[in-house]
Amino acid sequence: MPHSHVHEHNHTLTSLNSIFIVCIVINLLFVIVEAGAGFIFNSLGLLSDAGHNLSDVFSLLLSLFAFRMSKHRSTEHFTYGYKKSTILVSLLNAIILLIAVGAIIIESVYKLKQPVHISGAAVSWTAGIGILVNGVTAWLLMKNQKHDLNVRGAFLHMAMDTLVSIGVVISGIVIMLTGFTLIDTLISLAIALLILISTWNLLKESLFLSLDAVPKSIDIREVGKHIAQVPGVESFHHLHIWAMSTTENAATIHVVLKDLSRMEEVKHAIKEELHGHGIQHSTIECETPGSRCEDICCCR
Repeated sequence: MPHSHVHEHNHTLTSLNSIFIVCIVINLLFVIVEAGAGFIFNSLGLLSDAGHNLSDVFSLLLSLFAFRMSKHRSTEHFTYGYKKSTILVSLLNAIILLIAVGAIIIESVYKLKQPVHISGAAVSWTAGIGILVNGVTAWLLMKNQKHDLNVRGAFLHMAMDTLVSIGVVISGIVIMLTGFTLIDTLISLAIALLILISTWNLLKESLFLSLDAVPKSIDIREVGKHIAQVPGVESFHHLHIWAMSTTENAATIHVVLKDLSRMEEVKHAIKEELHGHGIQHSTIECETPGSRCEDICCCR
């Protein structure tokens, strides 16, 4: 089973490498077009959206770097390899987005004080291209976003960007029909709010995982309940679960056995239970009834 897992994991990484490269290229091209249009037509909505899309490009680059780092083998100094880099990159991406939000808000306040003329048609057409680019990117990331924090963060950002581009198109139409240019600034503030909302969960989960919290996808009580039901287990303690990367989890546990002669059988059953809950790496220490964990060697 571990052998097939390695092949499946490497296949996923190879696939994601290609997907991220495609996403990076098409988004970078769009950033250049959107920023150029924003400068030419004095649109804060386009400039703020281009800035956010540029941060997404950097985020995709960082995610790609982290995935490639996670493929490196372990060393004597890094015994887990560089898997944790995927979590640290997720945290960094969230911080970058928060900085982008602050920049958009500051620029929006400045534009409120000094409004400028904006071409509604240019804004709508350029943002319309953004809907296509962000939509395609989100679609490419959709398949792999359920089980990986990095991919889920990128997917949510692109899906949110698609909605934001729709908002910019609406502002362009409003400007063409009514001449109400203030709508562009209001849309920018709405963009900042949407980015903040979409970033919060990514920031919180990345921070928790970097502190070795139990991954959000795992219910430790449910895991304990299933372990207690394994035949041959009298009780257990010191169950610790943490994320090695955004795709792999680990656990350690001390198990008190009813019959020490069944140790290998029980350990195998527990490993199967843990694997079923998304825990790929586990270390199980077995004890006999009456033995005191603290009198031998026990990690506290």
